Amino acid sequence: MEFSFGFILSIVIAIYLAIDAPKHNRNPWLWGILGFIFGPIVLGIYLIKTGRKVAGWIILIISIILIILVILLFAVGIFFVMNGFSGY
Repeated sequence: MEFSFGFILSIVIAIYLAIDAPKHNRNPWLWGILGFIFGPIVLGIYLIKTGRKVAGWIILIISIILIILVILLFAVGIFFVMNGFSGY
């Protein structure tokens, strides 16, 4: 069975948030589910809300930059598929 890196990362983030949330009087189910679905963005928000602002902002900004890069690469790929690579 083959797992992708993103899926494993989401599971690790969800487990971390579910374990760490009760220490800060947060709902572990809510943060675990959000962490599984949205991954590093929710981890960054969680760290900001629990007082670890520097690490939270770094993770959040890097996550947003990577998402923007993926969207731009996808748009460039669609552009080349629609117009072809020949330049005519």
